[in-house]
Amino acid sequence: MPLSPRVVTVQRALRAACVVLLLGCLEGRAQFPTEKPKGYVSDFAGVLSPAMRQQLEALCKELDEKAKAQLAIVTVRSLEGRPLEEFTIDLATRWGIGGKGSDRGVMLFLAIQDRRSRIEVGYGLEPIIPDGKAGEILRSMTPYLRNGNYDGALSLGASTIARIIAADAKVAIGMPVLRPPPATSTGSGFPPIGNVLFILVILLILFPYFLPRRMRQRLESGGFSGFGGGGSGGGGGSGFGGFGGGSFGGGGASGSW
Repeated sequence: MPLSPRVVTVQRALRAACVVLLLGCLEGRAQFPTEKPKGYVSDFAGVLSPAMRQQLEALCKELDEKAKAQLAIVTVRSLEGRPLEEFTIDLATRWGIGGKGSDRGVMLFLAIQDRRSRIEVGYGLEPIIPDGKAGEILRSMTPYLRNGNYDGALSLGASTIARIIAADAKVAIGMPVLRPPPATSTGSGFPPIGNVLFILVILLILFPYFLPRRMRQRLESGGFSGFGGGGSGGGGGSGFGGFGGGSFGGGGASGSW
């Protein structure tokens, strides 16, 4: 018995959605192990607003110049099955966050799909950011992360880390303290990420209707490649000259949300 046009349309939409999700997974795998830093802020997961990226980049740059300490902020889509602590210490060491010899580096890290967070602390900053303090900072970020408010979470975490380092170095950070928006949302009753996912599902179902016939045929056959490449991922510009060759020994804390 032939399928009805409605069933055929639904099947095509589901196949299209699978293609899009597969391409997204491949893109996430490509960026996960080998990327170089995009600046002090490497937003590989693409969760930060452009304005917040610029603010965080400026904060990290000023901290580097005045306190001689390097703060790297990193987001990835997924750990691809690797243990969190193994991934972060490998990345921080490979990038060399912090000055060589002084080892004054720290990385604030999020794995979005895994819902994991970590602060990786270099040898030179372990006395002022002990494991307990790092864990406290991550816990303060949790309400924002649970609501999909990555701007708020990372601005709170980064500004707290910067204040601790600046106070120890007896320097003033001239830029205004980053003020994250409220951790909870109002209005719809759903967290922002829920709204985004709902809209995404609707768009995935409907978008084949708006494609030219030839493009629909390519999509159904699995040959569509228009979702590769991704965004810029980084803070961009801002005088970033690379990290300094710092070392890490596993200090810091991990969290989840």
